[in-house]
Amino acid sequence: MAELATIARPYAEAAFALAREGGALPKWADTMATLASVTADAKVSAAVDNPKLSVEQKQSMFATLLGDKLDAGTTSFINVLLDADRVKLLPQINEHFQALKRDNDNVARATIVSAFPLTEQQRDELKGALARRYGRQIEAIEEVDATLLGGAKIIVGDQVIDRTVVGQLNKMSRQIKA
Repeated sequence: MAELATIARPYAEAAFALAREGGALPKWADTMATLASVTADAKVSAAVDNPKLSVEQKQSMFATLLGDKLDAGTTSFINVLLDADRVKLLPQINEHFQALKRDNDNVARATIVSAFPLTEQQRDELKGALARRYGRQIEAIEEVDATLLGGAKIIVGDQVIDRTVVGQLNKMSRQIKA
């Protein structure tokens, strides 16, 4: 998958630059997310791959599906992707675009995996502590994994904070064996 990410990155950077220059980052972010979900649909994917459909027919399909979400800039962006046969990269392009937007907005994405669902208070405390630690606003994604027994594992970028019971037991086991 690294290949797809490498190919998608310049398109995401170009779209981000267009959106930022036009002062339309939120609108583009919403449109990019919609485009990614639309192209993930099996019927749309089959149509994009259909060699019998012309680029103009595919452009028309996107215009019909997305309607008022498309403006001149996003329409032009889709046309570039269609011409280069890169429309299927929209999910990866969207990932990069959203990451650039979060960086621009000084937001870090944190995945919080806990053994039990978090309460509102726990969620707020964790987000506050992470915001202080990273100096950014925190966008939290929560997951529940009962196999952790207790505690939580927090992933921010490439950093992992493992405060789970299983993680602590594994750490103790390694220390005893050393």
